[in-house]
Amino acid sequence: MDKGLGFDYFLAQIDGVGISVLVLLISLSIASWYLIITKSISNFIAKRRAEEFLKFFWSVESLKEVNENLNSSTPNNAFAQLAKLAIDTADDSKLHDSQKLAAAGGTSEFMTRALRNGIDQESAHVENGLTLIASAGSASPYIGLFGTVWGIYHALIQIGLSGQGTLDKVAGPVGEALIMTALGLAVAIPAVLAYNAFVRRNRIWLSRLDAFAHDLFILTTVGDKNGAHTNKAPSPHPVSPPLTFTSTEEPQ
Repeated sequence: MDKGLGFDYFLAQIDGVGISVLVLLISLSIASWYLIITKSISNFIAKRRAEEFLKFFWSVESLKEVNENLNSSTPNNAFAQLAKLAIDTADDSKLHDSQKLAAAGGTSEFMTRALRNGIDQESAHVENGLTLIASAGSASPYIGLFGTVWGIYHALIQIGLSGQGTLDKVAGPVGEALIMTALGLAVAIPAVLAYNAFVRRNRIWLSRLDAFAHDLFILTTVGDKNGAHTNKAPSPHPVSPPLTFTSTEEPQ
């Protein structure tokens, strides 16, 4: 009897609806774990590259050196991309002045829009995959609960048909119900924890990017007006207080 009540025995009792619930939970688990692993690796690499770039950025003498370095290789992190965007926008503004519609309103407004767009693009990039992880975390318990209810329904049917609730009659359906409950929780708990961790990381990441955009704005607009565009950069402070022009929402 013990051998007959193994996991294979429980799976043999599952009908088409139970198989569908099982496949859905397993699919959500695979998808969420794939995103958790790939995004964790991607975030680690992005952080390391950003730290290297910021160290280089605040060690050079002028934005010209930064521009030469960025032109020699493709920017591989959000901070380098934002720096290149700011320098290119400043050069473009000088070249066309206010002749283009995009530059209407002056260099400061043009730079503000460019930096805000750059941060918005990075925000959309870092949020890729979070919807699926959040969906797995929120929906899996209910999907497992549906499988649990379906398993209990089968147990009641077995009791009704046999007229007795012996173990051999209800073990399969009850085992199915418990397996569905456990699978729902096993999928949901890691997804919820990972989602919260990614949201916190993204909030900090975008806050630092916002602060760096503040520094770029000063260096490419105010610094340029004072004739300091090609002079030594100010003291390094990559996490300076952000300007309101680069963010439209308060961090939660």
